[in-house]
Order: sequence, then structure tokens, then C-alpha cells
Amino acid sequence: MNPSTTCLSSTFNVGEKSIAPKAMPVSVLAMSGQKLHDMGNISREDFEDPVSLDEIINGLFLGNLTAATHMETLKNFNITHILTLDSVPLPKHITEASFLTTKFIQIADMPKEDVLHHLDSCVEFISSARITGHNILVHCYFGVSRSSTAVIAYIMKSHNLDYQTAFELVKSKRRFVQPNVGFAAQLKLWRRMGCTIDNHYQKYKIYRLRLAGEQVRKAKILPQSFSNIIKSDPAITQENPEPIVYRCRKCRRVLASKSHVLTHMPKIQISSSNGTNNVTDNQKQSAKLVEQIPTQTRKVSLTATSTSNSNGQLSMITSPERIDVNKSIEPCQNILFIEPIAWMRHIVTSTQGKLNCPKCEQKLGNFSWINGCQCPCGEEVSPAFYLIPSKVELSKAVQNVQTTL
Repeated sequence: MNPSTTCLSSTFNVGEKSIAPKAMPVSVLAMSGQKLHDMGNISREDFEDPVSLDEIINGLFLGNLTAATHMETLKNFNITHILTLDSVPLPKHITEASFLTTKFIQIADMPKEDVLHHLDSCVEFISSARITGHNILVHCYFGVSRSSTAVIAYIMKSHNLDYQTAFELVKSKRRFVQPNVGFAAQLKLWRRMGCTIDNHYQKYKIYRLRLAGEQVRKAKILPQSFSNIIKSDPAITQENPEPIVYRCRKCRRVLASKSHVLTHMPKIQISSSNGTNNVTDNQKQSAKLVEQIPTQTRKVSLTATSTSNSNGQLSMITSPERIDVNKSIEPCQNILFIEPIAWMRHIVTSTQGKLNCPKCEQKLGNFSWINGCQCPCGEEVSPAFYLIPSKVELSKAVQNVQTTL
């Protein structure tokens, strides 16, 4: 049986590079004998064909599960490497085939699934195949979300493209690719880190905290695989301690370094009846609101929508846009969100609790893996580990001196 193919000859400009494939198979419907529908909206018929794969760039194919298990198709297109992103691996007659090299990544097509930590290995596997002149098929079940995420990541890194440009390139070859919203966000984060994992990048730290929070929500304890998310105690002697630290205001015990702080931008402004900003009232209310934070801790939906009213009262703005885009906005100072640190008691075995100074027992703040904390400015952070600013002070560390614990 000869596969039916639709061919395309086109040029896609990539910065100063130009990818000009020869007449390549854009869609292979090996068993149906039908051509792919014209470019447009996705329909059910797009997924009714048993075998579907597209050549994105020379030697790199993107397709569905049936294509990856159809031996005749693999041989016809000289596929020697298969990257699988699915809930279950390929059957043994494929993985044990003498002419195939396979790699399996177990992942579901859910926005909260962690694909970010697989991107480097996916790109490496694709590169290893192409650099030796072999053809590779990347697939998931439908060839829409999970597999396209891996291919887009490869295009981003190999051609130094941002997410949108790489997405459009892949979509121009396979029209119904669409990473789910969570995977798209992770690809953008990966790009901001330089198409790698940067453990010091703040948004990555927050991403990791959210992953850990999901695990704690399920298991009620922090899994061992996330133990490295808890930072070492900055009060213990270090060879090269950070110069700026936060101390307990009562006993001056070192609690956190400046790099442990997770900054956030304010999300609300106080407006008076005449529509002008009343910054003074905002500042006066901040101190009182900070002390009320424990009672404001509540569940946070990461997809919360904006709320508003018509009587001039406060509105919690949860969209990324700010009220006054022309005004220079500095990070919020109302509350001090930080990474989990080794001196924090019970954070491994409890889902939430108080943070007390390990030396003088002064209450410093609270933590919660599963609930969010709403800052007085309106920002919602989840998971939340925070210190009340009035309980700590910023100072310079004394090098090579161990604090009494």
C-alpha cells in the first residue's frame, strides 16, 4: 500500500536563515487514501485518518501514535528514531525493532503537567538523530499538543527563535498543532531562560514551588524529589556569604539572603472620590493590612478572573496589565515573600503553619504549600512563604562568623 501524500514547496525565513525544503510530504494519510483538508479550522475528520505525519524541516517528522506504530510508514520514510511523549510507551514490536532507536517520556496532555524539565532531553535526542543524518518522528497520541511542544522547543533552540515564531513555523507544516496553554507558558519560560534550565531565574523558582505545591496537595508532605527546593540556612558559615541579608528584628538572627526574596508587582491602586491616586492612604493602610495577612490566607486559583465594583472601592486586578501603564511601578514592599529555607520548621511534613525565629521564637510570618496568600497590594502568591516586614530588618552580613542557633 502506497501512502498518499500532499506536497509543499515553500521557503520560511528564520531571521537571517532560510529554510527552503524540497517538495516534502506535508501530510501522510497512509491508509485512508485521502488528502488533508485545506488550511482552516480543525475538524473531527482531521483525526479520523489512521496514519498522519508531517515533515517540519528536513528529516524531522511530527505525527500521531498510529504513524509511530505503522511499520510500513516508518520504513517508507526512513524513520530510524522515534521520540514518544505519551501516557504509555510504544509496543515492543516497535521499541525492539533493530532499525529503530526510541525514547519514551511519560506525560499527560494536561496544562499542569511538567514538560519543562523534559525539553532539554527532547532537544538533545532530536539533535542526535539529525546531526547523524537520520530521520526522526516525534509523536504523541494525536500529534497536536505534547509532540508539537517538543518539536517547537527544538526549533526554538536550533534556530534561536521565540515561541511564537517557532510555533508559526511548525504550524505552517502541520496545521493542527497546538500545545496546551500550560505547555505554551512553559516553552516561553524556557525561552526566557535561554532555552535551558536556569535555577537562579526567579520565575523558574516560582514555577518549581508551584510544582512542589501540587505534590504536597496530593501527598500532604513534600516528596523527596523536591528536597532541593528548600534552600540552605544563610545563618550557617559559608565561604562566600551574600552581603545583604534579612535578620530577625528582635534577636538579629540571619533569616534570609536577598537572593531568597521572590519579588512581585503591586496589583491595585487606591483612588479617591475625585479619581486621583491617594498614595498616602495606601501606605497608611499597608502596615495594618500586613498584620491581618494570616486571616486573609485563602485558596488561590491560578486562573482567577478580575473583580470590580462601581462605587470606587478597591478592586483586585488579577490580569497581568496594570492600571497606570505609564507610571513607573516598583516591586511591592508590603510583604516579603521568600523561598522555603532550612530553618523553617515543619515545612516538609505540614501543608501550612507559622514561621517563628529559630533563635528567639518570635513569630515572623506564615507558610502554606496548598493555599495562596493575598498581599495587601492585591497580588496572590501560591504557594506562599512570607515574612512580615515589621518583624525583620535588612542589613549587611558579617562574613565568616557563625550565628548562634
